[in-house]
Amino acid sequence: MNWLVLNDSISFQYAVKLLDQNGNGFLPVVDSEGKLVGVITDGDLRRGILNKKKDILDIINTKPVTMPAGTPHAIARRKLKEIHRLQMPLVDDQNILKEVVVLNDFEIKSKPNWVVIMAGGLGSRLGELTKNIPKPMLPVGGKPILEHLITGFKEFGFHKFIVCVNYKAELIKEFLGDGERLGVEIRYTIEEKRMGTAGPLSLIDFNLGPDFFVVNGDVLTTLNFEDFLAFHKSTESYATMCVKPYSYEVPFACIDSDARHNLVSIVEKPTFDYHINAGLYLLSSDILDFVPKNTFYDMPLLFEDVVKSNKNVKIFRMEEYWLDVGRPSDYHQGNHDMSL
Repeated sequence: MNWLVLNDSISFQYAVKLLDQNGNGFLPVVDSEGKLVGVITDGDLRRGILNKKKDILDIINTKPVTMPAGTPHAIARRKLKEIHRLQMPLVDDQNILKEVVVLNDFEIKSKPNWVVIMAGGLGSRLGELTKNIPKPMLPVGGKPILEHLITGFKEFGFHKFIVCVNYKAELIKEFLGDGERLGVEIRYTIEEKRMGTAGPLSLIDFNLGPDFFVVNGDVLTTLNFEDFLAFHKSTESYATMCVKPYSYEVPFACIDSDARHNLVSIVEKPTFDYHINAGLYLLSSDILDFVPKNTFYDMPLLFEDVVKSNKNVKIFRMEEYWLDVGRPSDYHQGNHDMSL
């Protein structure tokens, strides 16, 4: 995409030429240091011509909507859809333009895979926050976590959802309905008792097709679900767990000694690197044979049982934004992140 670098010699005709070359009706305008001055759109150009304005400074929109550099593209695209615009400039803290996210470059093809959302948890660690509302319905950035999840999948072409509900199920069903408002299809399973993060799969009474997603209903993420599915298929995985890198720094010096209590080494505040379960899974529909009926059964146990049966089980390492909303501090962090 062309950027217009503003200086005294820039002509109206030159700006029109760059705008035409971009082919998307959008031209960012920066100064000699790369700071965003504003933008010019086809609409700005038309209005300028109608008002007989020939000075380029008179047609620049100097107050465009922007987002911080480094904002995940999925979040930028989500914002563009909310404000009904097609381009989003990303700027750093000095207002220097870093890139432009273009909505109409992101083509969506409908996919047949079902997405199962586990939304029956009590959210007891969130205390008063979930006293009158189920955790997946907590508003983050003005929308329930569930809506963020569904919208995120929808952006990658996934439109079929099963929401597994238990605690205050009526609030979830009343908000989501059959999914028509969000442009998706939504079905429900209702737990008469708590059944964990895998047990509700036994309540699904129709064919889910070859592969389906399972996601915890308290997760916020910008994961590229297409890439996740492509990895699952290319590795011919029976069950794939999405994992997130996680580092933990011990806040003290760690001491190593031998059997005779001799000091061997001292390591100041060592850091340990792990991969943690992100609460996102891709499963073969045959895996339902492993899930016991009417029993509390968690997803890690399901994976352990599948591994013991010598099935092909993989992990998918994600680098995108991810947050498990399990504690009040997580909830407040999510609201901060989604306000970008």
